[in-house]
Amino acid sequence: MVKSYLRHGPTESFGLVASASSNSIYDGKKAYVPALEDVLVWDVKKGEQHAMWHETGLRSLVTCLSRSPLDWDSFAVGYADGSIRLWSASSQTVIVTFNGHKSAISALSWDKDGTRLASGSKDTDVIVWDVIGEVGMFRLRGHRDQITGLEFVSGNAGAGEEGEEETTSAEADEIAKKPSTHLITSSKDTFIKLFNLTTQHCIETVVGHRGEAWSFAYDHQSGVLISGGGEGEVKCWKVDQEVLRKGVLSDESTKGKLRRAISPIAALSLPNTSHTHNITQITLHPTLPVLAIHSGEKTIDVFRLRTEEELRKKLARRRRREREKKKEGKGKGKGKATEEEEEDDGEEVTVGEDGEPEWRDRLAVWSVLRAGGKIRSFSFAPETLKNKGDVQILAALSNNSLEVYTLPPPPSSKSPAIEPIKQYTLDIPGHRSDVRTLAVSSDDELVASAAQGSLKIWNRKTTKCVRTLECGYAICSTFLPGDRHIVVGTKSGSLLLYDLSSSSLLETITAHTGPLWSLHVRPDGRGLVTGSADKDVKFWDFEVREIPAEVEGGPVNRVLTVAHTKTLKMTDDVLAVKYSPDGKLLAVSLLDSTVKVFYADTLKFFLSLYGHKLPVLSLDISSDSKLIITCSADKNIKIWGLDFGDCHRSLFAHEESIMGVAFERGTHFFWSVGKDRMVKYWDGDKFECIQKLAGHSGEVWALAVSHRGNFVITGSHDKSIRIWEKTDEPLFLEEERERELEELYDTTTNGRGDRDELKVTSNGGVDGEAGGIESTEVSKSTTETLMAGERIMEALDLSAHDRALTTAYEEEVRGLDPKVAAKVAAPSRNAVFQMYGGVGPEEYVLKVVRQIPAASLHDALLVLPFGKVTQLIEHLDYWAHKEWQITLTSRVLFFLLRTHHSQIVATRALRQTMISLRAHLRDALKRQKDTIGYNLAALKYLHRQHEAARTADFYEQEGGIADEEAVRAKIEAGMKKRKRATLRS
Repeated sequence: MVKSYLRHGPTESFGLVASASSNSIYDGKKAYVPALEDVLVWDVKKGEQHAMWHETGLRSLVTCLSRSPLDWDSFAVGYADGSIRLWSASSQTVIVTFNGHKSAISALSWDKDGTRLASGSKDTDVIVWDVIGEVGMFRLRGHRDQITGLEFVSGNAGAGEEGEEETTSAEADEIAKKPSTHLITSSKDTFIKLFNLTTQHCIETVVGHRGEAWSFAYDHQSGVLISGGGEGEVKCWKVDQEVLRKGVLSDESTKGKLRRAISPIAALSLPNTSHTHNITQITLHPTLPVLAIHSGEKTIDVFRLRTEEELRKKLARRRRREREKKKEGKGKGKGKATEEEEEDDGEEVTVGEDGEPEWRDRLAVWSVLRAGGKIRSFSFAPETLKNKGDVQILAALSNNSLEVYTLPPPPSSKSPAIEPIKQYTLDIPGHRSDVRTLAVSSDDELVASAAQGSLKIWNRKTTKCVRTLECGYAICSTFLPGDRHIVVGTKSGSLLLYDLSSSSLLETITAHTGPLWSLHVRPDGRGLVTGSADKDVKFWDFEVREIPAEVEGGPVNRVLTVAHTKTLKMTDDVLAVKYSPDGKLLAVSLLDSTVKVFYADTLKFFLSLYGHKLPVLSLDISSDSKLIITCSADKNIKIWGLDFGDCHRSLFAHEESIMGVAFERGTHFFWSVGKDRMVKYWDGDKFECIQKLAGHSGEVWALAVSHRGNFVITGSHDKSIRIWEKTDEPLFLEEERERELEELYDTTTNGRGDRDELKVTSNGGVDGEAGGIESTEVSKSTTETLMAGERIMEALDLSAHDRALTTAYEEEVRGLDPKVAAKVAAPSRNAVFQMYGGVGPEEYVLKVVRQIPAASLHDALLVLPFGKVTQLIEHLDYWAHKEWQITLTSRVLFFLLRTHHSQIVATRALRQTMISLRAHLRDALKRQKDTIGYNLAALKYLHRQHEAARTADFYEQEGGIADEEAVRAKIEAGMKKRKRATLRS
């Protein structure tokens, strides 16, 4: 008889404000932050969680976030498994999933029109995705280390270099409408590269940083690139707009050498010159001339870009001082220069060879922001009508909290750096450090979690934090009988007693002189036992102490307290203590890797359990007091009998130290957690692992099992608390082992081996070999794509079988008398066709192909053997003839021709099909082209009418229409103004 169990699944994850795995996004009201595998949306002002973007079954960490520049509802989220998901913020659902990278996504960037997305990964590749078509366009190679930054750029309008004509407003408008033509990338290989997206090649490599290039920011208006490297190194570069617009040019000043697209300007000096922190983030404000640099672990330097008028005044003062020095001499000029410097802000303007100020002189220190913890990332809030001129910065800290700072505008250009104002702090819904201990109330309604500095009480159903209490470095905790009090043991040896109703600390008892590692309430509920590193096991009784009323004649307050009754001296540090449920025995774990069992009443020695090679970190006794389980730092769990102390079985349970074990009440099933981030469920009678639960991204320190046995709670180094609830779904061990093998296979290799890297080209060469190929196709084999290919093959088999039966029936009735033919039974069709309303075989195959996501279609088609490709081409001919899904038909056909060109050409049986397909597809495409052209012409006509009406209304004056010259002048003046983002209130 096969025994079945009930499966446990993750239901809730709470205690996280923001994890340190990714950047954050702030829009002035809501903060979009990573929370391990989810994205949380916080209302920072109210401190409430607005939404959680969670996909069932996804366990990979969020590593990168990016918001669409036009559609603010669309977010690109990169994950540690190399996948990218486009989320809709309003519906909280995934729009499309892109799979192309082999490791974690490290950078994401949108095109200015939101139709293309560039992704960079730890696998050193850059992929450009077509968001509208939901496919990967191409893969760019060239870097040798992790990609750290991406930015789409294009040649924009503005004054050119010396000798270059100024771009007219009409040309500027045309350039602004065109899509981005180039992509700037930075990597930890110290290089910054400029890729031409048209030719898909790197046209320039910048070697400027001594160490890793960590981040960069690009100002599209001035064409200036600011890059940050290791040890606080920040450099400025000028991107030549003419090279971007017209291609590679030769420079006459360099005797015919090619003109550089990216040339160095200067190195920036930060306010704190002594730091050696890597410049991990450089960001420009989306609408204001403000630059922020993450220059230290807790520091953000905010700069203001000076206006042209301020620079001109500085330059004029500089030149006036120089003239006065030459004219009047050094002695007399000194006093006047000093007087002029007093008018200035103390900074000099460095003049370049062309007589213009250098770009670094545009930066003026606005403020130095110092956060309350180590900053993981920061984000600007866009300027709104309510806070016009103010700058809001969201800082996501590595201690699981968020802080929002406001920088008011400086009163004048000469004012010193402004002190930032901390506006909001979001830290209540989580701990600042690792969750070290968990406890569940007797009714399973409340959960207590404790870490260094804080004790929090949670409502299990709503996962809301209902109490936050201060404590020391908590190591162990438990609810006392009645669930009105909690006792916490700390690293300093203190015993803290809390009253939940008043949210107050009742008493602090100096119980031990060393860390208090373990405590347990006596089964009769009248006392508890504590074990410490000072080699003592102490016993305490609960007592009620009366406190006289503050007002004379008032009621006497009765307060719970604990009183020390006796002490059991041990030979080594005590790591864990536990009463047996029947109250007869007491188990004590010692640092010498043994477990001593004593009689609870007389404290006489009963058993010694030895066999572990390293100290036992946790233990538990079953409800029937017959089994005791111990877990150790030697990665083993041992199951002992309490009758004679015999070891029933030793299990190699985890890959790292096991931090906790606990029995499920009323059974011999037990749970274990370890530093290998795994939570495991075991059968203590059959000695088998029932289920492995993965989800934590850090060491799992704490474990608590519900009193009813329907859920288990774990706490981890990643600061999250997770609930794993028992479901009604049956679990069979054989199926579970098969599923684990499949997951292991998926993580170690893919279905096509290394064909992602090595692909045979049409000329017999192999992509990915030596030869410096910079651009390749985007493909990645996953379990989903393999299953999609199998679905296509299954549909083709059903179609072939149905067509064969139909052909046989037609041949049988051909030539027969109609009356006789009517009596011949028609072949019975497959139930699948009837399920789709009696569709034909060709239409059914089309439905199957349409259901495959566009991003996975090419990989699914690669799985097909050539025999199935031949069948699919016959179906393509039928689709083209019926004009079904011409876009999809063309895409499938062109991919098959590129992939199997040689075999298709050599197959005689396909010749007639290909000729027919060409004629049908050409006719269908011509008709679609005519329809699109007709509609496009109509839209252009409507656009011209709208523009003419709008222009006439705008420029109409009281005395009639203004003259043409005045209109042109007004248009030119409008084009020269700096374009700003839409202000949103």
